[in-house]
Amino acid sequence: MAGIYIHIPFCRQACNYCNFHFSTSLRYKNEFVTALLNEIKLQQQNNYLQGATVETIYFGGGTPSLLSAEELQQIMDTLHQSYIITEGAEITLEANPDDVTVELLIVWKQQGINRLSIGIQSLFDEDLQWMNRAHTAEEARQVISKARDAGFEHFSVDLIYGTPELTDEHWQYNLDWVLQQGINHLSCYALTVEPKTPLQKLIRTHQRADVDALQQSRQFIQLMNRMETAGFEHYEISNFAKPGQRSKHNSSYWRGVPYLGLGPSAHSFNGSSRQWNVSNNQQYIQALQQNEIPFEKEELTTTQQLNEYIMTSLRLMEGCDLSWVEEKFGADKKETLLLEAARFIHLQWMKEQKHHLILTKEGKLFADKIAGELFF
Repeated sequence: MAGIYIHIPFCRQACNYCNFHFSTSLRYKNEFVTALLNEIKLQQQNNYLQGATVETIYFGGGTPSLLSAEELQQIMDTLHQSYIITEGAEITLEANPDDVTVELLIVWKQQGINRLSIGIQSLFDEDLQWMNRAHTAEEARQVISKARDAGFEHFSVDLIYGTPELTDEHWQYNLDWVLQQGINHLSCYALTVEPKTPLQKLIRTHQRADVDALQQSRQFIQLMNRMETAGFEHYEISNFAKPGQRSKHNSSYWRGVPYLGLGPSAHSFNGSSRQWNVSNNQQYIQALQQNEIPFEKEELTTTQQLNEYIMTSLRLMEGCDLSWVEEKFGADKKETLLLEAARFIHLQWMKEQKHHLILTKEGKLFADKIAGELFF
């Protein structure tokens, strides 16, 4: 079992909080697609996935919905020619509301896309303008019905909380609206001020208010309570799903399943090593024109593999499997981990249940801090 992630490094305009790799110029889009098709073939020749069957494909970015129908078809055809893709594989495409038309949705469905991840972020124009999003609240409200009209059944919606403009009442409205649409998967992210982003500069020059950590914590608790009431599983720190509707692709990241990343800045993981492509469109294109994949690689030590498992497993509702830690890394590591976890159990940030360490609701507010302090 394996997954493939494809990074499409173009956006119509730049959200001021985003630190992902992208360009707002489409000047090199044709050359990029040609380079990407070549990378797909070269990675197959390099056998990075070691012949594993591909069960999930995820088009992320950037804004994959900027691809033309012809470009997407070329990519899908080359993937099927190069890899063994299971029948019924989960194939997700990220889309922004302003790009979505019923005609394009129908084409995506015909090309094998069977799941959409829609970047709504908020249903209030003042929030969208504050974030410099390209779409309006009205476009966000229309996108779900458009997708259903085109025959899509599986959606994920992205929302952002903790922006200075977002009141608790508006946050409640956003959640209630999504639930009323019958959405079965929701990804929610606290606004973070990343280094070297336009938002960081705007805050530093007092053109935007800074984020309020207490507001973010309050709205995260509000989120957890609302989704629990609605019957959703809080299966990962930022992700909620109706039973049986988890994102298979993203779940594979957190469970340590091998995945191949294609495109500039894309990361790959095979259990013992990581590699990542250059975060520069022109360098990526130029290297692939010479039949070279521009990447760096890191072999993970046993300690790094254990720390990786601690970090990712604690994000999941099932938690960190102590029996697996003992089997993979030794009884001494399991005992040390239990000993270090005792103070978080005492604080009621964590519980030990059926040989698993699981974060409580309050503990989820401090997930990164807890994981970091448990690292070996």
